[in-house]
Amino acid sequence: MGNATEWYDYGVYAATATYLTDAFFPGHLGTLGTLLGFAISFLLRPLGGMVWGPLGDRVGRKAVLAVTILLMAAATGLIGLIPSHSAIGVGAPILLITLRVIQGFSTGGEYGGAATYLAECVDDRRRGFLGSFLEFGTLWGFIGGSAVVLLMQLILTDAQMDSWGWRIPFLLAVPLGLVGWYLRSRLDESPVFTEIAEHDHPHGGLITLLTDYRRELLTLAGLVIALNVVNYTLLAYMPTYLHGTIGISDSRTTAMVLIGQLIMALVLPFSGGLSDYFGRRPMWLVSLVGLAILAIPMYWLMGKATGWAIAGFVVLGLLYVPQLSTISATFPAIFPTHVRQAGFALSYNVATAAFGGTAPLLNEWVIDRTHWTLFPAFYMVGACLIGLVAWTFLRETAGASLRGTEVPRTGELEAVH
Repeated sequence: MGNATEWYDYGVYAATATYLTDAFFPGHLGTLGTLLGFAISFLLRPLGGMVWGPLGDRVGRKAVLAVTILLMAAATGLIGLIPSHSAIGVGAPILLITLRVIQGFSTGGEYGGAATYLAECVDDRRRGFLGSFLEFGTLWGFIGGSAVVLLMQLILTDAQMDSWGWRIPFLLAVPLGLVGWYLRSRLDESPVFTEIAEHDHPHGGLITLLTDYRRELLTLAGLVIALNVVNYTLLAYMPTYLHGTIGISDSRTTAMVLIGQLIMALVLPFSGGLSDYFGRRPMWLVSLVGLAILAIPMYWLMGKATGWAIAGFVVLGLLYVPQLSTISATFPAIFPTHVRQAGFALSYNVATAAFGGTAPLLNEWVIDRTHWTLFPAFYMVGACLIGLVAWTFLRETAGASLRGTEVPRTGELEAVH
């Protein structure tokens, strides 16, 4: 629930991109301005990770999760209250960017904290299946954001949506955030963290990470580049891409992405369960190789017609699921307990800020300059190739215990069974 609330904003922002352009960035380069607003929130994520990650390793996972969701919900709700460019001029986009920065800072601690908490609370033998529900929440956040926007588009006129209707989905984040905060404040602390906090353990923090865990940081960063270039190209940029390349209407692109996300959400737990049996490395290998091979032909197909666009999106979405479903089982297990949340937050957010969150902006900029509509597919392929290099350094951790201060690993999959 908490993770869905956090990612609801990204679904709403992507689905309302054309309305945000009209409200805050009028002019020829308006779409680039809106996508800059999307990308800018990611620039503060590494700073958020450097603050929230070590804090989570020091004071506990629960406290950080409760604070970050309140920050995110408040910033998202306030976006719905910003006066438009026609009312206050340049102050409107400045306020939007400021709130996106706050969102980025809170998200820097949210995702790593949520994945770490969940990984440390569940049965080691079922970490893939149970951990996939974190991404189930992520997708339902995207789905919820897209669905609310689609509902507004269906019941309001185009003029009403342009004027004030786009604001309603942002305002709904406030009650959602309060529900998520209440649920998180009622949680018990992670038993793995509690166990290590009660005994002497090696010093954590950023210096320890950069000194002793460089391999782990780089391995995670390479996997995250692949993960999030695919994620934000498919789930955030797709409405803008299809509207600009083949002229699909706003409501149709929203509905198409919604259908694809629903299908992905339904297969997420199944895919996570498979990783408990076969291991994390085989799941990532299938996904990375499949996307590297099929991204270009699927994007070519999506440029033909609406029906083919849906088919291509679903194929790429299903190939992406083996990565998405195993994040909270794979990434926290790369690090030992005393640096787990800091290592996850730092590496994940730096790689996401540099490559993932900027993917929609870069894709749009290249297409605007060159009219090369297949660029997003080639960018996705390049990211997957980087992911494959990182994959060669990934240790298998299916069934491994996350307790203690040693790097988790399993030598044989018999440990899982």
